[in-house]
Amino acid sequence: MEKRDLRLTFGEDVKNYEALRPTYPGTLFSAILAYEPMNAEKCALEIGSGTGQATLPILKTGCRVEAVELSSSMAEYVEKKFSGNSRFSVSVSSFEAYEKEEESFDLIYAATAFHWIPEAEGYPKAFRLLKKGGALALFWNRPYAARESDPLHREIQKIYRKYRPDSAKFREEYEAKRYQRLQETMERYGFVDTEFHLFHRIREFTADAYLALLNTYSDHRAMEPEIRKAFCGEMHRAISEYGNCMRVYDSIDLYLGRKPE
Repeated sequence: MEKRDLRLTFGEDVKNYEALRPTYPGTLFSAILAYEPMNAEKCALEIGSGTGQATLPILKTGCRVEAVELSSSMAEYVEKKFSGNSRFSVSVSSFEAYEKEEESFDLIYAATAFHWIPEAEGYPKAFRLLKKGGALALFWNRPYAARESDPLHREIQKIYRKYRPDSAKFREEYEAKRYQRLQETMERYGFVDTEFHLFHRIREFTADAYLALLNTYSDHRAMEPEIRKAFCGEMHRAISEYGNCMRVYDSIDLYLGRKPE
């Protein structure tokens, strides 16, 4: 059986992806635009635009934004979403297959997407597509739902151990080694003046909303149907029994690097 491309699962539930996947803090975009100010004379490339959670703040600068999105349903959605802005366009393609002249962009950015691209392809291609002095901005929203002080989260851990014993849900909340590694990776591929920023927030969900959110994640969508049904049933029960309120603690890590002049 051909292995399922998990990148394509995101386009299977566009409605919930748009409604439930988080946008990003204004302070994050302030940091990006302080590092690389954008205006009507400049052009940005967004890698993996999804339904546009990270698109508007860059468009608002007046610059041109070209997006590349693998899912045709996601691309169709985001094209309609920004149809009133003539400075936005989207191509249905992987970043690896995307064709553009070298040194075309002042800013290239990816919101919780760049990890899908093989490192040895992604960084060199971004470097080539950037103008001299242009900036690469990579950021991820990492939801964390396993604080030991919260009894609901301890119950959630039990459910994950039962149905997904290999789950990464039990990682450390503050991942200093990851942050250092990603910044060093940028530098290894030639980016200079690198910066790292970390942001935090808390979101709250009812049981129904949280399960709808989980349904937008590729690893959950890839579960066997019967296992996912049982998993979701126990998750719903647990959240309902603890006040029908699921708190998610987000860490958003941002990496900035510049192509030398």
